[in-house]
Amino acid sequence: MAEEAHRIDRSFRFRKFREALTFVQEIGELAEAEGHHPNISFRWGYSAVSLQTKKIKGLHENDFIMATKIDRVFARGAPA
Repeated sequence: MAEEAHRIDRSFRFRKFREALTFVQEIGELAEAEGHHPNISFRWGYSAVSLQTKKIKGLHENDFIMATKIDRVFARGAPA
C-alpha cells in the first residue's frame, strides 16, 4: 500500500519479456471482466500494478478484491 493507504502498489518480476507481457495481458482481461482497471506498466522482466478507485481518490473493497485476483494470476505463472 502507498500514499497513506490511498493506493495499492505491487511490482512483479519475471525471467523473460514474454512472461511479463502475458501477465499484463491476463491482468487486462481480468480488468475488463471485473470493470475495475488498474494502472499497469511493464518492461523486460518486470511489471508494476497500482490500484486506486478514482471516484473516491482512495481505496475501496473492490481494490482489495482485484489485488487478490492479480496475485492469483501471478502465482499461476512462472515468476523469477
